[in-house]
Amino acid sequence: MKIMNWSQKLFLVTVILFFCATDSNAQFLKKLGKRAEKAAERAVERRVDKEATEKTDQALDSILEPGSKKGGNSPVPKKEDSEVDSSNNKNTQGNAPKAVSEGPKSLEVYSKFDFVPGDVQLFFDDFANDFVGDFPSKWDTNGTGEVVTVGNSSDKWFEIKSSSVYFPNISKLPEDYTIEFDILTLGLDDQTSSTAILNLNLEDGNSYDYYRAGKNSVNVKLPFAQYADIDIRIWNKINNENLINNNVQSDIRKAVMNKPHISIAVNGQRFRLWVNETKYVDVPKLVAPGGVLNYIRFEPEGLKDGKDRVFITNLKVAKGGEDLRRKLLSEGKISTNAILFNSGSDQLKPESMGVIRQIFQVLEQDSSINLKIVGHTDSDGAEDVNMKLSKSRAEAVKNALVTVYGVDAGRLSTDGKGESEPVGDNKTSDGKSQNRRVEFIKI
Repeated sequence: MKIMNWSQKLFLVTVILFFCATDSNAQFLKKLGKRAEKAAERAVERRVDKEATEKTDQALDSILEPGSKKGGNSPVPKKEDSEVDSSNNKNTQGNAPKAVSEGPKSLEVYSKFDFVPGDVQLFFDDFANDFVGDFPSKWDTNGTGEVVTVGNSSDKWFEIKSSSVYFPNISKLPEDYTIEFDILTLGLDDQTSSTAILNLNLEDGNSYDYYRAGKNSVNVKLPFAQYADIDIRIWNKINNENLINNNVQSDIRKAVMNKPHISIAVNGQRFRLWVNETKYVDVPKLVAPGGVLNYIRFEPEGLKDGKDRVFITNLKVAKGGEDLRRKLLSEGKISTNAILFNSGSDQLKPESMGVIRQIFQVLEQDSSINLKIVGHTDSDGAEDVNMKLSKSRAEAVKNALVTVYGVDAGRLSTDGKGESEPVGDNKTSDGKSQNRRVEFIKI
């Protein structure tokens, strides 16, 4: 079949539209035809009149390829994930570009991901208990921000703004802990400033003025610029003295466009940071000794208002540092809520692989150990559905151990308890997060 070039395509649709035109739109089509005729005379590579050619291509696609994604049978545009609902009236912002999906990655990609979340939850917020359009109830600010939904999803995000500072309501951090959260960006492009960043600070004070936040702090700057490779910057203050101020070579441009998961581990003075499965920062003495950093501060900068938009969700802070391998060997049983699944699904999230990797290492070290894997859920949904889900999630963990790490399936058994054995309050997001857990029991 002969493929028409662009100019031929443009001319053909002009002819079709003129023959199919009604009196009401004839004048418009006449103007369009003149414009198209001039455009066709120019070089194919130059589309000097973008609006006219886009309308032409859409019309031709709908005529020649009815039902296609470009044209379809309906003139009503489909709501995309880039549309953000920030009020109960569903007032959408459809002018922001949709984040490009990289597609699912196999668990093998994450099999060497060595981040292990803390196992005692200190703070969690997915904004499930907040109303869309409100400022989240478990946060403080000196500026503005609101809870929104994105596209057709019921998941909630917290939109944060430049020139505002945000503190989650947590004021005591242990010596060893982890921080995790998800980022969504909309509107980032080649015009996004090189100064567009997210400051993440750990501080011993909670002043909105960073330079008055106390004697000790850690600062990490995550860049959002797309036109250039901007490094991650790290900076610290110990007893009011700046000891480290460095740019860490990185290129996270693609990652920040695709809902990245940020993971941070603090173990004494050591500070590590991952973007998705890649570790970019690992500094042995970035944190002041003594575990004096008690506050977590979020501060976006350099975002163009109404264009560059940044959202966060699923902020989890957990006490860490305990080696699950040692606990399993010594006590014969561990329970962790650090193995995560997609909502209502048995599909493992990649950040779960750090814990699963530790379980594999126990099994590899001692071939006599057999394990029973038990899944638990929160109380959302029907009880029988949750029972089935907990069992399928336990099976998913078993399958990861077998398929990714080569564990003998005969050494593993599974079970599920559904919502029947809660350890937290199912009326709160914190409690629900604690109840969604997996147990490993030596048998």
